[in-house]
Amino acid sequence: MEKEELQAIASQLKHPSGEKGIEMANMMHETNINMTRNAIQNLNITEGNKILELGHGNAGHLEYLLKKGTNLNYYGLEMSELMFQEAQQTNHHFVVKKKAHFSLYDGNEIPFQDCFFDKVFTVNTIYFWQNPEKMILEIYRVLNKKGILCITFAQESFMKQLPFTKYEFELYTTEKAERLIEKTLFKIKYSETLKEKIKSKTGELIDRTFTTLVLEK
Repeated sequence: MEKEELQAIASQLKHPSGEKGIEMANMMHETNINMTRNAIQNLNITEGNKILELGHGNAGHLEYLLKKGTNLNYYGLEMSELMFQEAQQTNHHFVVKKKAHFSLYDGNEIPFQDCFFDKVFTVNTIYFWQNPEKMILEIYRVLNKKGILCITFAQESFMKQLPFTKYEFELYTTEKAERLIEKTLFKIKYSETLKEKIKSKTGELIDRTFTTLVLEK
């Protein structure tokens, strides 16, 4: 593939837009569903939780999350206007019932008050954070005491095999991610690393190793 094509894929993964963006969102939902479910499971959701997700894509996983407890309130933040619109359409019935609330944000400042959420999670967004330490401090600010944050990402060893990750991606090993967390006030409760088989763009099955870091305020 040409450099321009690879850069275009990287850009769409970071900030989906246009017709290609809708295709990319559907592909991301299918490819990442195990990672997303793993993050949600590790949140240990309980009744009445307020839950924030950063970078939800089309939020095709929302029904799965809302079945994890009663009286849950989900809030989704996106940088991509297209994904913001797609998520609202996909989850219209939850939006109408005021169980789901979607908003746009700038990727740096979380537009909620201190100690607003019980749980926060984010899947495959850490690569794109402009200022990772500042982002984690923002999440810390909006979490309740004893609140849980799950950060799920594919390991660097897998990601660097993908030619487009040379552009716009900051890749992570567990150790690198933990060093980042250690600069903040979060406590690392544990991390879980799993291997799964996913379909490559050419349709063959390949192994992907991913990790969920579980942090507590």
